[in-house]
Amino acid sequence: MRHLWAAALSLLPGLAHADCRNVTFEDTEFAVCTVTVDQDLRLFHSGPDGLYGSFSAINQALDASGLTLAFAMNAGMYAPDRSPLGLYIENGVETHAIVTAAGPGNFGMRPNGVFCADKDGFSVTESRVFSAAPKACRIATQSGPMLVIDGALHPRFLVDSDSVNIRNGVGVSADGQTAYFAISDSRVTFHHFARLFRDVLQVPDALYLDGSISRLYAPELGRHDRGLPLGPIIGTVVPRG
Repeated sequence: MRHLWAAALSLLPGLAHADCRNVTFEDTEFAVCTVTVDQDLRLFHSGPDGLYGSFSAINQALDASGLTLAFAMNAGMYAPDRSPLGLYIENGVETHAIVTAAGPGNFGMRPNGVFCADKDGFSVTESRVFSAAPKACRIATQSGPMLVIDGALHPRFLVDSDSVNIRNGVGVSADGQTAYFAISDSRVTFHHFARLFRDVLQVPDALYLDGSISRLYAPELGRHDRGLPLGPIIGTVVPRG
């Protein structure tokens, strides 16, 4: 059943799983998963046998510890070898440095940004600001462009753009205690997607994660999207029922 955002607002925080709901915004369907700081949010890239690449591979690795994914999605852009393009920190260990130079493609469309989870909560920070004052992130992933910056849309987004795609991203509440992970069910412009975060989810800062490869794992919604191997993946972990 499809739910309007008004229904999603009634959900209680602090649940043992990622709270995923379908949201309709301007006749377009989005899936939104709400994660609070008390949940076990992790980044995944590689295990003992190499690249995970899929939600199934992560669940297989977690199974030995009696755990499973509650929700997951791709967590940022990557190179042809599936390695992160920008800053990547997993379990407090940095495996790829931050990139602050402008460049080609969506990743290089400055301002881009960093999603971080640290002892104080969640944040989305413009990359050059983050580089000047790095945070002690438990997990962090860099991607781009920023969707919402201090309450304003990225200046290069056009209302009538002909660039449309499946898109996913993450926004953080003003108090840093809640992160909203969203993916469109159909092709949308950057402008439309960014307004979902600003106008519906009402977050001051949001970050684009990726486009045509965007995929979601959300059992609550009957979603287990498949496709070519992914690079970084982000998701919440819960005890297997």
